[in-house]
Amino acid sequence: MRDRSATLTVGHGDDAREIATLRRPGGTPGLFWLGGFKSDMIGSKAEALADFGAQKGLAVTRFDYSGHGQSGGTFLHGTISRWLEEALAVFDTTEGPQIVVGSSMGGWLALLVNRALRQRGVDRVKAMVLIAPATDMTRDLMRETFTDAELLDLWEKGRVEQPSDYSDEPYVLTRALIEDGENHILFGAPIRTHCPVAILQGGNDTDVPPAHALKLVSHLVSDPVTFTLIPDGDHRLSRDSDLDLLRQTIERLL
Repeated sequence: MRDRSATLTVGHGDDAREIATLRRPGGTPGLFWLGGFKSDMIGSKAEALADFGAQKGLAVTRFDYSGHGQSGGTFLHGTISRWLEEALAVFDTTEGPQIVVGSSMGGWLALLVNRALRQRGVDRVKAMVLIAPATDMTRDLMRETFTDAELLDLWEKGRVEQPSDYSDEPYVLTRALIEDGENHILFGAPIRTHCPVAILQGGNDTDVPPAHALKLVSHLVSDPVTFTLIPDGDHRLSRDSDLDLLRQTIERLL
């Protein structure tokens, strides 16, 4: 059964944006993909997830945030609030229990989606797999690492440009993104997920260092957590062996 592409309108009026989705029909628990910052829903990990779902007969849902991939909207307008709104809107189109798989920024959004759903009384997140989770990244991994010159640019120009290891174009981090992120900070208080959490982390990850993922573990004090360190793994964790580990992790949670 092939993936079905569709679009979903999120927001109203001038704030409306068309969100591109890919769905593979199947049984439950479904697999729900949340990609990373400047990534898209057809990357190697997302494709591996879709293939795994097909093998197991499970529904798979993935999408692109606004300003990413095939979705509408402008990347520079992106904030955690906007991307969280989109993630929740797409999640609401799924049925039954879901295993939420989030990579990098998607790991932070997975935690935020789960929290928002449970605040609404929705108990459909069966488990979470977090790959190099960039929890609170706008503060801990961005603002707090800025040089004095970058902080000045953020204040005066409203943006910071940093070189990217994955593109010829620099990362552009806007003041709106950084300031909005403060509304979604999780560190500083216990994080309750009410479900099992599996974390996969590369030992050679320079974007989300292992210590940052371990900081998340220290906040997950009330739910079952497994932490798997891939000593020679980088941030992407997209090698065949990494993807095998991802499949094995989901298999255990099933």
